[in-house]
Amino acid sequence: MTGAHTTGTATGATGTLPYDPADLHVEEAGDAGPRVLCLHGIGSSSVSFAAQLAELGAHARVFAWDAPGYGRSADPGRPLTLDDYADTAAALLRERGGPAHVVGASWGGVIALRLALRHPGLVLSLVLADSSPGSGTDPHKARAMRARADELAESGPRAFAARRAPRLLGQDAPAGLAERVVSAMAAAVRLPGYRYAAESMAATDHSDRLASVTAPALVLVGEHDRVTGVAGAQALAGALPRCAFVVVRGAGHLAHQEQPARVNAWILSHLDICSVRDRG
Repeated sequence: MTGAHTTGTATGATGTLPYDPADLHVEEAGDAGPRVLCLHGIGSSSVSFAAQLAELGAHARVFAWDAPGYGRSADPGRPLTLDDYADTAAALLRERGGPAHVVGASWGGVIALRLALRHPGLVLSLVLADSSPGSGTDPHKARAMRARADELAESGPRAFAARRAPRLLGQDAPAGLAERVVSAMAAAVRLPGYRYAAESMAATDHSDRLASVTAPALVLVGEHDRVTGVAGAQALAGALPRCAFVVVRGAGHLAHQEQPARVNAWILSHLDICSVRDRG
């Protein structure tokens, strides 16, 4: 697994991008097979996909970004909308050779949905882990999401992460994972990037557009997820035209980190199924 920065022009579906993809930090693994792009949650970075890079890299060309303003990626020069994140991801895909299967965790899944809606030709399939149509589905959730940036500003990354991380994990989380999640979050989040991400999440409700998603999808959710919830994930899956739904045993909101072997097995099965469909 190696880190890299992208290179290339900053152009998107509607012209010049507000964020240059050359400023992204990207972790990569694998040199053969289908392309798989991993988009992390709002409190994380590419570090959260370490287990996917390690295992899926034996079967695919896997890459995971630090979103604009996160981790080792440069800060945006202006506020970014969800369209901006999706267009930046599209530019990254084009630089990596074109269409890919897109794995999105939580906020990353919301970006993945927008990517599939704005750039359907670049998305071979979706894997949405513990995700939702966006926080704009509920005014209370939207207000709470926007308030997080002020909380981060007041408390600082470490204290902010220490308060948020326990709710993300299920009761069966591996020993030591909580501290790793806190440390990864503290290293990943900062202003203004986190504020822009929170606003993009709060302003989004994909509910009325899910039927327009043409890519086949796999929706995964931890059985103990207290953020998305099994019922919420099931509703998301039911609204997508071509979708399978899986509850990951022994996991909370960070299913891909808590139960990586189970999640990786489902992702590989999904890739195999999509490959058979493509050949057919």
